[in-house]
Amino acid sequence: MSPLKAIWVRIARRLRALLAPVWETIVVGTLRGLVWWSRLFPVSWSSTIISTLAKLCGPFFVVSGTARRNLRTAFPEKSDWEIWWLVVGVWDNLGRMAAEFAHLDRIWDYDPVHPNRGRIEIVGADIMERLRDDGRPALFFTAHTGNWELNAITGAKLDVPGGVLYRAPNIKKAADLIAEMRAQTMPGLVKASRNAGRQMARMLEDGEHIGMLVDQYWGQGVVVDFFGRPAATNPTLARLARQFDCPVHGMRVIRLPRGRFRIEITEEVPLPRDADGRIEVDGAMQAVTKVIEDWVREYPSQWLWLHRRWR
Repeated sequence: MSPLKAIWVRIARRLRALLAPVWETIVVGTLRGLVWWSRLFPVSWSSTIISTLAKLCGPFFVVSGTARRNLRTAFPEKSDWEIWWLVVGVWDNLGRMAAEFAHLDRIWDYDPVHPNRGRIEIVGADIMERLRDDGRPALFFTAHTGNWELNAITGAKLDVPGGVLYRAPNIKKAADLIAEMRAQTMPGLVKASRNAGRQMARMLEDGEHIGMLVDQYWGQGVVVDFFGRPAATNPTLARLARQFDCPVHGMRVIRLPRGRFRIEITEEVPLPRDADGRIEVDGAMQAVTKVIEDWVREYPSQWLWLHRRWR
């Protein structure tokens, strides 16, 4: 590196360090303002307003190019027009989810006595009751489909002890704000970190239940087949299942018309085992990924295609 270039690099680093607090303040202030504004209206109103803006603007963002490439890879039979409308659907889902995040403490209205009257309906509530009462640990996997934040609320609302592994945003003040909002409805949050594995192991030892998202790229993960292409996947779920020999269930959220949601809990997913009868990590993650692929094929516009799943 030339002396002049080295000087510019040092200047750029110092500028970033000086401007970082200002940028964080702007981001967090904007987030707080959006949350405040959204809560002024019923969730149906703010959801419609934000989703409309997202549908109009989102498809023209650079990141939507990633979504279109992903969709063409997954669905080569679809036309460019069909791909375009799927991307519009992705932004519609994200816009609605952004508005709903501000209402998470208000949105849950599931009534087991009248399960089909409210905004939330649950398929597999009996499975959750069984897991709650059997005294054993269990694992749940989910994906970025529908309003996936509702997955983390479900366990607590149905009195199933446990927690959810989550990844915090890189901006600390934004992470603190989001954690503060989630804490009102999601007890037992486990922040992804070096200590997360030990924390989850202790919870499972105590007979609790852990949920995690497993549908994004993980550079150091195991390689599975997803839509016919190799995809690196975080194997933590399978490693914990192998260590504790506990059941693994799927949970997803499906967005329904008129601001309603269906939460589906699967029966235990059969996982392959080795010659010693222990769960096979690579095979287990492939089995889980196949379930997620089926979910995505069923409701493709509700999955987060903006993420670079294949690299």
